Amino acid sequence: MKALNRDGVNLCFEIATGPLTPILFVHGWCCDHTYFAPQFDHFAACGHTVLTVDLRGHGESGKPRQEYSVAVFSDDLAWIAGQLKLERLILVGHSMGGVVAFDFAVRHPDLAKAIVMIDSPVARPAASRAAMPAFLEELQGPNYRSALSKYIEEALFLPSDDARRKARILAQMSGAERHVMVAAFRGMQDFDPVIARNFVRSPSLYIAANDRPLSDWEHLRSLAPQTLFGQTVGSGHFCQLEVPDQINAMISRFLTLQD
Repeated sequence: MKALNRDGVNLCFEIATGPLTPILFVHGWCCDHTYFAPQFDHFAACGHTVLTVDLRGHGESGKPRQEYSVAVFSDDLAWIAGQLKLERLILVGHSMGGVVAFDFAVRHPDLAKAIVMIDSPVARPAASRAAMPAFLEELQGPNYRSALSKYIEEALFLPSDDARRKARILAQMSGAERHVMVAAFRGMQDFDPVIARNFVRSPSLYIAANDRPLSDWEHLRSLAPQTLFGQTVGSGHFCQLEVPDQINAMISRFLTLQD
């Protein structure tokens, strides 16, 4: 991977250049850039400049002991875009990455042409938000790996999801650095989309993985009325890997609306 150093922290990325609108793919919590491999290849072949990153604390990027707020991630992405001289980006984020994309559009509106949020907890339902403090406490305890695995298995997969892919995801996510795991989850807990009301001007698409969306659609619509909504068929949370053709088709259609 290529890397840029921001204030002593390596931020790693892959890029392929093309003549069409640049797309920045943003992975989720405890994941890395490979979680968008099918989309990177597809949209690069279509002629887009495509950029995928390992967020600070994830993958091959540096993992300093610090706060990992949503704002820290989105500011890193804005800085990388500036270093690479990329403008008017389409941000596509999965899970936590969609929250980062939303925040990016709020605080860097001149850089965000449009955003796509894939099964992202941008506007968490009340029950989900209420459960976050207890889960965060478990992540800070001695049995954090089993707590994480239980959450992933029960909340993020469907029985129809590929078993080998599921095993790889469980192993990778549970192997994340715990200080990053905890701080990044706390960053999501502290994120409040209500502060963004009337400021999300970028065209937006929200894609739910199944009938258990991680965001309250009505709440999200109140925050970003221009948001379009879609849903995959037969996939759990990691739908961009499980049913990439469905995800790619919805993103492609959304992109045609931005021309």
